[in-house]
Amino acid sequence: MTRQGVPNGVQEAHIHDMARLTVVRHGQASYLAQNYDELSPLGRRQARLLGEYWVRMGAGFERVYTGPRVRQRDTAAIVGEVFREAGREWPAPVVLEELDEYPAEPVVRTFTPQLAGRHEHIRRWAADFEAASEASGKERALDLLIQEVTARWLAGEVADAGVGTWDEFTARVHKALEETRRATPKGGSTVVFTSGGPSAAAVQYALGLPGKATLDLTWMTRNAAFSEFLFDGARFTMSVFNATPHLCDRALLTYR
Repeated sequence: MTRQGVPNGVQEAHIHDMARLTVVRHGQASYLAQNYDELSPLGRRQARLLGEYWVRMGAGFERVYTGPRVRQRDTAAIVGEVFREAGREWPAPVVLEELDEYPAEPVVRTFTPQLAGRHEHIRRWAADFEAASEASGKERALDLLIQEVTARWLAGEVADAGVGTWDEFTARVHKALEETRRATPKGGSTVVFTSGGPSAAAVQYALGLPGKATLDLTWMTRNAAFSEFLFDGARFTMSVFNATPHLCDRALLTYR
């Protein structure tokens, strides 16, 4: 018996009757390349391994949604290709603009100069990024800048109407999740292909996390990882977060 006095078998049967939303972060993109918004060769492999895993597990989806970015749409396309190769149905993806990532590039570009004038460590990281000759040095400096500048943007230390706010970003993601919920048949399954920020916002939507805790989740979301949520009626709960059972080699685990 459960603590509420409901037999476990009854509770499990009810869970199996709930609809399922799976949220996927895109495969590894081309970090520090001229065009970030394309999957790297590793990112394409990660996406294919995800599709192969789902085919083996007998997974299926009635609805497929993607964000508007190439890296998001291509991750969905590769998974769909694996399904079709296996003779499995793959619905035509629907693009939702609301599933786009938060405006990381405008945030960093707009606010780094302002914050560098106020904070010595941000000024130093910006200088380190410009001076670094190796990719590893640039990656480290840029990671520090992105996390620090984004956190201060979220906290309201800097603002720009053209960039918008963190709360506006999460609100649009929540709107997209509500749309996918309405479109999912009772007991059905929908998959969304998006980015790390919306993946974290989905957890916020389920658990009511504050903004900073939600932002912190974006830094730990792996490429091609998936999270699962169960819902029916007014209930929407998280079942799995940041899962990568399809990436069994440590070299396949990436965060950028």
